[in-house]
Amino acid sequence: MASRFKLVFAVSLLLLLLDFCRGSIVGVCYGRNADDLPTPDKVAQLVQLHKIKYLRIYDSNIQVLKAFANTGVELMVGVPNSDLLAFSQFQSNADSWLKNSILPYYPATKITYITVGLEVTESPDNASALVVPAMQNVLTALKKVGLHKRIKVSSTHSLGVLSRSFPPSAGAFNSSHAYFLKPMLEFLAENQSPFMIDLYPYYAYRDSPNNVSLDYALFESSSEVIDPNTGLLYTNMFDAQIDALYFALMALNFRTIRIMVTETGWPSKGSPKEKAATPDNAQTYNTNLIRHVINDSGTPAKPGEELDVYIFSLFNENRKPGMESERNWGLFYPDQTSVYNLDFTGKGAVDMTNSGNGTKSNRTAWCIASGKASESDLQNALDWACGPGNVDCSAIQPSQPCFEPDNLVSHASFAFNSYYQQNGASDVACSFGGNGVKVDKDPSYDNCIYLTTRGVNKTAASNTTAMANTSSSTRTEVCTLIATFYLMTLISFVLNLGNVAEASF
Repeated sequence: MASRFKLVFAVSLLLLLLDFCRGSIVGVCYGRNADDLPTPDKVAQLVQLHKIKYLRIYDSNIQVLKAFANTGVELMVGVPNSDLLAFSQFQSNADSWLKNSILPYYPATKITYITVGLEVTESPDNASALVVPAMQNVLTALKKVGLHKRIKVSSTHSLGVLSRSFPPSAGAFNSSHAYFLKPMLEFLAENQSPFMIDLYPYYAYRDSPNNVSLDYALFESSSEVIDPNTGLLYTNMFDAQIDALYFALMALNFRTIRIMVTETGWPSKGSPKEKAATPDNAQTYNTNLIRHVINDSGTPAKPGEELDVYIFSLFNENRKPGMESERNWGLFYPDQTSVYNLDFTGKGAVDMTNSGNGTKSNRTAWCIASGKASESDLQNALDWACGPGNVDCSAIQPSQPCFEPDNLVSHASFAFNSYYQQNGASDVACSFGGNGVKVDKDPSYDNCIYLTTRGVNKTAASNTTAMANTSSSTRTEVCTLIATFYLMTLISFVLNLGNVAEASF
């Protein structure tokens, strides 16, 4: 009996370890507010082709659930706002929905999250009071069939739930939402479910371009924004918004709830007033986002914290109301061709060779510091490249091959080029706030060799691989060692149980 208990305990620890080893994930939102989209079967093929492992849908459409059976893609399904009243009033409604809409397709279709309500504080009918009772009834329905540990229940929110988000340390929830947020946070903490948020730095820039720089919104800033209360340094708006939520949660003494970004992205097209809605900016934002997430770097307030993120959206949706940009958030056109290409694994440079929007040249090029840049701008850009940009700058340290000539332009040129080559040799990777310029003459000299795209895989890790090596290597090593230990322990238990069984005969 004792041996069996130990075996169960060891298996439980191993499952916890596997969850720890997973790291942050990047998924995609599959919205269907359009009349020209491919069938769910074809969408499932497209998703698998592009190695997208996590998908969010906004309902529990039967055809979609069937299409993703046995694909290995993990789904987040939704209970729409229109169903909140029914789900909150009667437990039987939640039971029936689970029985008819989820259980017939599970576990062949891997469902891991159920979102109950969509940005209810933004909806005109103000269904906020219905959310927590509906969530509780869905959870109870899951408990009845033993799935409450495998399928987590939560609800999605807009950043409008905060009354203040800057500086991040002053993040605070809007007091007008306290009546439903407090019981919701208690629910999330008790059930170890994430706080789900939809974040859009694009809107912050579009609506306030004088206060928010485009580079800061795109993860491209070479300067830092300082939180005066904590001294924390921010190089992008995404991290600042996430930390504002963390501080808002901590202010209410909810320190264990993790955050999940259930929507974020950038539109590729907009009205004449939406000048930042371009394919290049959309590609830049989502590429940098993926690398930032896969790196498991966390945020300034929560370094190393895992953060799961879903990119909005899989397709352009032609029936969405509003400005032109609202119909152009997709990664793919309805005919399944890419609006721009992304590497969803975050493990390599962006493939832009087949994209009409690409800015990558087939000729070898290098990126160096502009002779017109000021010393302060160059120094800021150099510090960024060697810091958040994850460039290996050891070659420009004293006694190393590229230290001489010991001047800012030379050192910045080496760092700029390394970042440029490791990030796909695209125009945006040589921007550095206008302080970088592309050249077609190799700037290498003596023993100081400047990387090229062809040489990146041989002489240096790519940007994302370098990030993974610096921030995730420890996780990998620990996971490998502990997993090996527990595997050997499990084998030992199984053999021991077998010996005991034989001895009893």
